[in-house]
Amino acid sequence: MNSGHYDIVIIGGGPVGMALALGLQDTGISSLLLEARGLPETVQDPRPLALSYGSQLILHQLNVWNRLPQKTPIDTIHISNRGSFGQTLITTEDAEVPALGYVVNYHELFGTMHKLMIENEFNYIAGATVTQLDTTDKAGIVSFDYQGKTVQVSAQLLILADGGQLAQQLPGISYHTHDYQQWAVVANIHAEKKQSGTAYERFTPTGPIALLPNLDDFALVWTTTPTAAKEIVSLPEDIFLHRLQQNFGDRLGQFIHTGKRSAFPLLLKYAATTTSQRSVLIGNAAQTLHPVAGQGFNLGLRDAHELAREILRTYQGSQTIGTNAMLARYRQNRRLDSTGGRMFTDSLVRFFSNENELVKHASGIGLSMLNTISPLKKFVARRMIFGARG
Repeated sequence: MNSGHYDIVIIGGGPVGMALALGLQDTGISSLLLEARGLPETVQDPRPLALSYGSQLILHQLNVWNRLPQKTPIDTIHISNRGSFGQTLITTEDAEVPALGYVVNYHELFGTMHKLMIENEFNYIAGATVTQLDTTDKAGIVSFDYQGKTVQVSAQLLILADGGQLAQQLPGISYHTHDYQQWAVVANIHAEKKQSGTAYERFTPTGPIALLPNLDDFALVWTTTPTAAKEIVSLPEDIFLHRLQQNFGDRLGQFIHTGKRSAFPLLLKYAATTTSQRSVLIGNAAQTLHPVAGQGFNLGLRDAHELAREILRTYQGSQTIGTNAMLARYRQNRRLDSTGGRMFTDSLVRFFSNENELVKHASGIGLSMLNTISPLKKFVARRMIFGARG
């Protein structure tokens, strides 16, 4: 492969990186996407992904949504706090939308977007391992290994959608991190009662338990302490289901069967600034959130959507892509949404994952108030669905 110069180079070919690429197709903007891996195997990545209705609209614009083979709608969210009074039901009527969100399979979303990239003959290189990033006031330079050779390309703007592995090669980029001392256990759960479009979020002192409708069954995200998570993953199935029943309750009848269980640690990690000279961070390279309320991927998708709009506005206005002025506009446009999403998620974890009796009592009052004050419920629901523009 020969070196070359592009308007933009996207590093990271996950759904967020591909969403940006698809958002700029057929615009006249020259692009290259670099991805270190190939298409993941289904068995390696069966995890469900909760998409907000706002994300569904973005994916529809990108011609992705109608190609997805399976989508499970969420029309109600049931929020409760174990050991405390108070609960909240958020419905489509509260938010004035046809669905609060959908659950899709991550692998199917990745595969659908990847196929669309190939069909549209996008400059997409799988198996490209980026080794070095450099920037000047005129361009960003990327060095990567591909098929045994080192290749160098340049662009007016580098976009990192790689999870943040390379970001600290850029000037001025640093991260704030907080270890929640929690792990998430994920699995598919078959219950006595079939799902009916309701997603459950049940807060416990060690972390929230989410059960999301997933075809006829439920996708479990069980947040707990690291020690408990490692134990839960290794329990015999009957003991695991009994433990889940004790913590979640009997709203869905008996839990009958679980699929493969896995666990991973939970961190809050976000960049102090998401832009640098001729470069910008989006998705998990910009922020990694706790999975409570399912905000992380949706926030990253909005990053890609807004950056595509800013790049296109700059290009159509005959201005130079990647300048400090363009990046400042993007950063300003995203500040309220990204900061608000991060603070909302972090506050939920700290407030509800708490054994203090006064805090538990206050959280119960908060849930009751949210359930009875319709304008407040609408405000919260639409912020969860659309971000700061809700």
